[in-house]
Amino acid sequence: MKLLAIEAVQYRTYFQARYRQVVDLGVDVHVLNGIGTEDFWPADRYRVAGSKHVDDIVAAAREWHAQEDFDGVFTFSEFGVMAVAHVAEALGLPTIGVEAARTSRNKFLMRQAHEEHKAPHPRFRYVSTVDEAAAAAEEFGYPVILKPTLGAASSFVFRLDDAGELRERFGTAAQGITEAALFQLEADGMDVGPSGLLIESFLDGNEYLIEAVAWDGEVHLGSVVDRVTVEGATFDDDVHHAPTSLSGPQLARVHQAVTAAAHAQGLRQVAMHAEVRFHGDEPYILEIAARPGGGGLDHMARLSAGFCPIRATADVAAGQRPDVDGYTPTGTHTAAMCLISGPGEIRSISVPAEVEESDRLFFFNVTAKPGDLIKRPPEGNSILGFLGATGTSLEDAMNTATELANKIEVSLS
Repeated sequence: MKLLAIEAVQYRTYFQARYRQVVDLGVDVHVLNGIGTEDFWPADRYRVAGSKHVDDIVAAAREWHAQEDFDGVFTFSEFGVMAVAHVAEALGLPTIGVEAARTSRNKFLMRQAHEEHKAPHPRFRYVSTVDEAAAAAEEFGYPVILKPTLGAASSFVFRLDDAGELRERFGTAAQGITEAALFQLEADGMDVGPSGLLIESFLDGNEYLIEAVAWDGEVHLGSVVDRVTVEGATFDDDVHHAPTSLSGPQLARVHQAVTAAAHAQGLRQVAMHAEVRFHGDEPYILEIAARPGGGGLDHMARLSAGFCPIRATADVAAGQRPDVDGYTPTGTHTAAMCLISGPGEIRSISVPAEVEESDRLFFFNVTAKPGDLIKRPPEGNSILGFLGATGTSLEDAMNTATELANKIEVSLS
C-alpha cells in the first residue's frame, strides 16, 4: 500500500510520530506539505509544494501521483481534512468528498446538518457581533459555550457564565481566530464555510471521546474514552481514562447518536473522531471530525479496546474496510494527559530518566522545545506534549501518570 499524507502548512513535527506508525504497519508513506521544512521526512518520499493554496497542493500531488501511483490520500490534521478531500477527488482516489469534508470541518455547517437530520445536538447560533452573542446567550440561558466555527484543539473555546464574561471573552476569541498561528494552517483557495463564532447551549453532563469507523452507512465504535478533567471556563481536554465507565444501555444510545450525526454529515467511509457529552440522561454530539483523534487516543484505543485508529485511517484511505465490528474493552486501564505549563517562552524542558524509562508509560511525547512560546487560555491553548500510563484500575493508572508528569521540569521566561 502506498499512501500520500498531506499538511497544507507543516505543524512543526507534531504528526511525524503518527506517520511512522503508518510506516510500521507496512505502508509506504509519502508526505506532501504545502509549506514545510526541507528535512521533515526522508527526501525520496517528501515534497514541499511551496504554497498553501489548494490548487498548488493539488497540482503537486497530481504530478507526484503520475510517478508513484498512490493508493490513497490521508491526513491526521483537522486543518488538512478539506485539502485531502480536494486532492483525493482530483486524483480519483477514495474520499469522503469535498461537501462532507466541509460539513465535518466547519462547526456551523455541522450543526445545521445535525439539526436538519435530527441528530442530537446543543442549541446553537452563528454570531457576528457581541450583541448578537449576548442575545443568543440570554435566549439559551447561561452558562453558554463560545467556540470558533473553524477551530481545533479547543483553542478559543470558552464557557461563559454571565454577560460580563461574554463581553470579555468575545473580543479575545474574535481576534484569536484571525491572528493566532494555529488558525493559519488551513489551505487557501477553498470554500470552508463561514469563519466566525458560535454560541451554544451548555451540556451539563460528562464527556466521552470516541474513535469510530463509518463504512457503507454502518457506524462501528472502536474505542470509547472518558474525559475526566475538572472543568473551568476553558477546555484543555487534558486528562482521559479508558475503558469507559458507560453502561451497556448508555453505549447503545451513544452509538445511535454518533450514527445519526455521521449520516447527517455525509460520512459513509471514514475513520472518525466523535465527541459526545451527556445532558441529563441523553447523549448529544459535540462534533464528529473526519480524522482520528489526537494526543494519545490511538494508543489508548489499542490498549483498552484492541482497535487501531491509525490502521483504520490507512485502510479507509486506500478504500479498504477496516477491521472493526464494535467496541470490546480489553480490561487494560489507561490514563493519559496533556503536559501543561504556565505561559511564556520555554527555556528548558528536563525529563528525568525514571520518566523516559518507565515501563508503566505507553505513550510519552514532548512536542514543545526550547524557544517555543507557550500560550494559555484565553490567549491560546499550547501544550508541552502528552503522557499516558497503564494500571490495574483507573486510580492506579491516574496516580502513575500524575506522578511521572510532575517529575518533568520546565523553565520559562
